[in-house]
Amino acid sequence: MSFNIGLSGLYAANKQLDVTGNNIANVNTTGFKSSRAEFADVYAGANRLGVGKNQVGNGVRLAAISQQFSQGDVNSTGNVLDMGIQGQGFFVLSDNGSRVYTRAGAFQADKNNFVVTSDGLRLQGYAADATGKIQKGVLTDLQIDTSALQPKATTLIDQGINLNSSATDIPLEIDDGTGAMVPNLPFDPTDETTYSKSFPTKVYDSQGNEHTMEQFYRKTGTNEWTMYTLVDGRNPFDPASTTPLTGTISFSSDGSVSSMTADNTGHPAGASFTVTNNTFTMTGWVPAVEDAAGNWASNGAAGNADGMKLSMNSTTSYNTETARMSQSQDGYATGILSSLSIDSTGVLFASFSNQQSRAIGQVALASFANEQGLQQIGGTRWTETYSSGIPGIDEPKTGTLGSVESNALEGSNVNLTQELVELIKAQSNYQANAKTISTESTIMQTIIQMT
Repeated sequence: MSFNIGLSGLYAANKQLDVTGNNIANVNTTGFKSSRAEFADVYAGANRLGVGKNQVGNGVRLAAISQQFSQGDVNSTGNVLDMGIQGQGFFVLSDNGSRVYTRAGAFQADKNNFVVTSDGLRLQGYAADATGKIQKGVLTDLQIDTSALQPKATTLIDQGINLNSSATDIPLEIDDGTGAMVPNLPFDPTDETTYSKSFPTKVYDSQGNEHTMEQFYRKTGTNEWTMYTLVDGRNPFDPASTTPLTGTISFSSDGSVSSMTADNTGHPAGASFTVTNNTFTMTGWVPAVEDAAGNWASNGAAGNADGMKLSMNSTTSYNTETARMSQSQDGYATGILSSLSIDSTGVLFASFSNQQSRAIGQVALASFANEQGLQQIGGTRWTETYSSGIPGIDEPKTGTLGSVESNALEGSNVNLTQELVELIKAQSNYQANAKTISTESTIMQTIIQMT
């Protein structure tokens, strides 16, 4: 029996060396999780009835090789598609339709712009629609959309403007001495004495062409200002005309907007300039362009079908200089993909040359009730088993799932110092068990010589 005990000890020490050697060999493997050999003692009569008070053990056996899923160091790499998981979870990969799982986040884009591993397995996640909304629920192959961003016609302009309440009025009419009212200083966009201030705003048509809308403000009475609007210096509804759209803004004693009116006369059919809830709405804008002969005509594009709105809710009339404090408009030209970024929730953001950005997908992570039950298949990957349970898949930072760190990779969690100590222990165990066999052999020789 001693021979068997010694042999089992040699086998156990050898397995310990194998596991330790494998850990050391993978000390620099991205996403690698170390293992440990676990042993159990063996008793030859363990199944007999009664209590064996004088029972002698029959050696040792390998009970399990368990993986250690502790966190590895996450180190920066500078590659945007490199991703490390900080916390629990696994990346989900598609291997010809079958799902495998990994902690190694060294990804790249293939010729079709799918996010893949070095050997072509596709990273799984959630797609985004044309507006950048993530479509959760169904996993798909993540793909980087490199197509141009479609232009968007301007629909809303919001400006924070203060019109100086103490500014000098520029009267529209004066008495000529006979009782008749005659025009005085009619508005002229080329004559700065006919208005107090002008504010240009870039706007875009349906084809992404840039235009300049300019509002000219002129104080025409106590707490009253008139606004004149031109686009590219032309009437927005009739490019052949330079007559501006005209609106009036009245202010309360506290400097806030009290009422607004718009001159909605003389426009072409289908065009209108109206006021609703302190917002001017210009419907029927004809984007125009000047030809070589200096004539203005439609450029073939269109404005927004629902009209272009100019919100005056942030406009005030206080005793301070006339100035624009803030401005925003929601239109933009065609955009070309310029850069990609990934946030901690795994959302892929595409930035475009027109200063716009939108989500184009989101990485999914998987978790298991029993990580120890996962089956290793090589390549720092695992598959689910009955023991591991089915995966729970969701976006990062949901429940117990960890976060994603872009431009970084998770290194091996092998503790090299500890593994070197394990090598020494395994060597000593091997030598000691070999000594057991050697001693048993000596005893057997002695017995033989006695006969």
